[in-house]
Amino acid sequence: MEEKDLGIVEEVAKFVEGTKYEDFSPAITSLAKRCITDGVGVILAGTEEPCVQIARDWVLSLEGKRESTLLGKGKTKVAAPFAALVNGTAGHALDWDDTALSKSPDRALLVHPTMPPLAAGMAIAEPLRLSGRDFLTAFLVGFEIECKIAAAIHPDHWVRGFHSSKTCGIFGAAVTTSKLMNLSSPQIKNAVGIAASMASGIMLNFGTMAKPLHVGQAGEGGVIAAQLASRGFEAHPEALGGNKGFFHAFAGGFDPEEICGKLGKPFSIIEPGVSIKPYPCGVVGHPAMDAMLSLVVKNAIQPDDVDHVKVSTGSNVLAPKGPFLYKKAQTGLQGKFCVSFQMASMILRRKAGPSEFTDEFAQSPAVQEMMDRVEAIVDPEIDALGEDRIFSLIEVHLKNGRVVKGKTSEHYRGGPQNPLGRIELEEKFNDATQMVLTPGQAKKIFATIESLEKLDSIGTLIEMAAG
Repeated sequence: MEEKDLGIVEEVAKFVEGTKYEDFSPAITSLAKRCITDGVGVILAGTEEPCVQIARDWVLSLEGKRESTLLGKGKTKVAAPFAALVNGTAGHALDWDDTALSKSPDRALLVHPTMPPLAAGMAIAEPLRLSGRDFLTAFLVGFEIECKIAAAIHPDHWVRGFHSSKTCGIFGAAVTTSKLMNLSSPQIKNAVGIAASMASGIMLNFGTMAKPLHVGQAGEGGVIAAQLASRGFEAHPEALGGNKGFFHAFAGGFDPEEICGKLGKPFSIIEPGVSIKPYPCGVVGHPAMDAMLSLVVKNAIQPDDVDHVKVSTGSNVLAPKGPFLYKKAQTGLQGKFCVSFQMASMILRRKAGPSEFTDEFAQSPAVQEMMDRVEAIVDPEIDALGEDRIFSLIEVHLKNGRVVKGKTSEHYRGGPQNPLGRIELEEKFNDATQMVLTPGQAKKIFATIESLEKLDSIGTLIEMAAG
């Protein structure tokens, strides 16, 4: 092991302990507030999902502290770890939360970066009555740590089937919680070490209720790790880079050049950036969905016009290597990881929102029949572009013999090079929260987060978001 493989946890702890609000540029805090706005919105959108209702009911059946709010209807409080669990699960229930991207040719994505530190941070900042500045600072260090860990770990981590939003997200939640609790550097090291032993999450559970639970558990585990460390609970000081530590056990190794000396240089929220999702599904499907929508609109294609569709893409999208496990979806959750479903949705409805990713729509005869007309294959030439390139070619073969072709844009909608504008972000927030908030409440929360650094207590925001 190289000498610089040692001391990673120490470097993380010093970064977390030493980073101040003043270390962030206006561009960084602006992006953080966009991510938090989006995160609060998708948490509220997810509160009505069955998996969240089950988790909420289970948590409420337990005895314990009533200190941290479950967002959504009811203004119910539970112990902080459980609030992080339920709110984090809600935030990922629709797969609508943001994604950190990769610019490394050996991987497509990094992690869902916002939800673990957001869910954990809200659960801790509320009972401690901390300010918006404190919250932004802690959120950003958590965001940074989980992204840098995901960038450093060997890509075999994904090939083996681990879900990085839990395995790496728990570190973001742990250091956000540690920062809010004002832990010392030795305590932060222990929190990171504890989190390393709590990391888990498998890709095979994509398309089931267990996938959003991964993110909820990341928030919960991060809170528990920091709270235990604050009481003197100890872990190995090199639980990340040490022999048989996290990086080696979960992936067979890591690239120290991606993390050592790189924390905040630059901040990952700036480079490689973050994608705020327009569609509630796996982000590697978004470029093809936009391309198909463009084809059907520009060519006035009706469902009955379509004979068959061919989608050529990379192995970073399709199973067994990519996250799209399903050739034909039988549920709305499976549709989030199914090319044929997403193409069918665009052909049949020219949209793919929360109302499309439902069991009722997925199981309808029209969708089931249209999915049979869609073929998705791995194209070797596209694969050769590198895993960081999410690219697809689409051929729509019409019954009249005409073939309409299209391809995905390199700068897809919602990505760092083509971000959602403020109006688009507010439209998404309003759409996500319409079942829980009035238009007036939604507008007030949106404006409050835009000036979050001026908020005296994060509890004010959480009270608003309790619905």
